[in-house]
Amino acid sequence: MEHKNLSLTLKVWRQKNSKAQGGFETYKIDGISTEMSFLEMFDVLNEKLINEGKEPVAFDHDCREGICGMCSMYINGRPHGPWHGTTTCQLHMRAFNNGDTIVVEPWRAKAFPVIRDLVVDRSAFDRIIEAGGYVSVNTGTPQDANAIPIPKQKADAAFDSAACIGCGACVAACKNSSAMLFVSAKVAQLANLPQGQPERATRALNMLDQMDKEGFGSCTHTGACEAVCPKEISVLNIAKLNNEYLGASLTVARD
Repeated sequence: MEHKNLSLTLKVWRQKNSKAQGGFETYKIDGISTEMSFLEMFDVLNEKLINEGKEPVAFDHDCREGICGMCSMYINGRPHGPWHGTTTCQLHMRAFNNGDTIVVEPWRAKAFPVIRDLVVDRSAFDRIIEAGGYVSVNTGTPQDANAIPIPKQKADAAFDSAACIGCGACVAACKNSSAMLFVSAKVAQLANLPQGQPERATRALNMLDQMDKEGFGSCTHTGACEAVCPKEISVLNIAKLNNEYLGASLTVARD
């Protein structure tokens, strides 16, 4: 494949903190290889800004391998950009054309306040996970791998749900900023495994209650969350979560 260099116009959201009024700033950038990742392109932009004595753009990143979920950006109206099933760090500049204008924003959700520029506070997800509590296990010598038989269908379903990286794209895409796809993936993962059974009912109740406390909205049933999820988490998990919640509501005594 022929390597090309791109000249681009970037409209990037800049905001000092959650209380400051933000706005878009426009940058011209040249010499961007089509083989660069989107984050590498931002590295080039920040080097340019620093050399000009300006503040670099703050953005989250860690593994840059599509695993950690940190690289959360709204690119041209779509979480993580135009490629399906791809995180921002896996998006490459060959997805764009020479002369393109690219608009980059942070996640827009009450539960994800802006820390600075493109960085948002996603600790609400951590508190939802914490609300799910622990998993009961027997201490001591590890059991043999085949000591707890798990049907392949359930093992596969648990693995698919566990693929969620908690990036928040589902929240960003939902017009109600719902976290139902994220919560359902975490609940369904353990609900499908024997290790998750002791706390199964309370986990569903507590995690959904915490989701509401954090200010996430209700599910819109439009499927926008699944459409933009970089790990292609299925909305069938939401049906599973609703079933878990209903069953728990009928069996668990609550204050």
